[in-house]
Amino acid sequence: MPGRTDYTRHARLVDRMAGTLGIDLDEQMMRGRVTASQIDDAVLGCTGCTRPCDCESWLAAQEGAAPEAPGYCRNTTLFEALRDT
Repeated sequence: MPGRTDYTRHARLVDRMAGTLGIDLDEQMMRGRVTASQIDDAVLGCTGCTRPCDCESWLAAQEGAAPEAPGYCRNTTLFEALRDT
């Protein structure tokens, strides 16, 4: 089970990745397109990733919205589903 620091780090990564892809997770929750439980699952999936440093570097290098998440992202399917609106 990830520790609080890991969970917080990965929660930020999930939120930043969503934002970089043009997805507002709070808005998507209000629209009923994603649940808090699904976001929690996304964060837990992210905690199992072996490349969080690569993710942080990728996010820092983005200027504006990115067309897609990097290939190693464990939440690509969720993000793609939320973008298809």
